Formats: sequence, C-alpha cells, structure tokens
Amino acid sequence: MKLIAANQASQEKLESFLTSNDNVEQDLLKKKGYIVEIDNNIEGCFILDSIDDDIYWLKQLYITKDYAKSLPVLLEAILAMAKEKQAKKVFVHSHQPMVDILLEALQFYPQKENILVDKHPIDKGSWWTYNVS
Repeated sequence: MKLIAANQASQEKLESFLTSNDNVEQDLLKKKGYIVEIDNNIEGCFILDSIDDDIYWLKQLYITKDYAKSLPVLLEAILAMAKEKQAKKVFVHSHQPMVDILLEALQFYPQKENILVDKHPIDKGSWWTYNVS
C-alpha cells in the first residue's frame, strides 16, 4: 500500500478512479488529498487537512469495496503520516457504525463537545478524535 499526494499521482489513473467513484470531492482531493495505491491501482483516497498548527481533520476517507479489509492498515498509515506532520490531534467524522467500531478499536475517542464540532456541525454521524503521541 502506497500513500501518494493526489497532485503527484498518475493523472490517467486518478481520472479513472474518480470517474468510477463519483462520490469523491475531486477538487479538494486534487488540491489537498492523497490516493491509496494497492497493486499499482488507485483503490482509495483521503484528505488529511490541517485546521490548526498541530490539529488535523481526516476527511473523505474512501476505499473500494474490494479492499475494505485494508481499512485498519490504511488508518494506521494515515496516523503515522499525521505523526510525521507533528500532529497532536486528528479528528474524524464517521457516519457508518462499522467505522465507529474500527475507530474505537484504534483508540479514537468519541467527541460530544469541542471546537471542531462547533465550527463544523454535521447532523448525522459522530465525531472522533485521536491523540497522536
């Protein structure tokens, strides 16, 4: 599994991936995101967006159904990337119960009230935070 800045990925592969996964916000991905390359194909994407000096928001995490079993490994790789960026916290908004279970297993903590939730209210799903050590 390779994590590659979307703006440095093969444009042909990226366009093919985006064509078959139209629920991905293309402009933001191309500007700030990363693609997940497995077996020389793009099988996922995410955006690790800085919202403060040492606070990041993991947005638009997506992986194809064929590689859904790789999601725990992908999340661990993203957290390692956050650590390299000297992040102290990573926020995630989840709207799927299975992702909630996975986040909890990876020691993310549910958020009820915090600055990020207040600034970015979303009706459905739940907010989680991970303290990067």
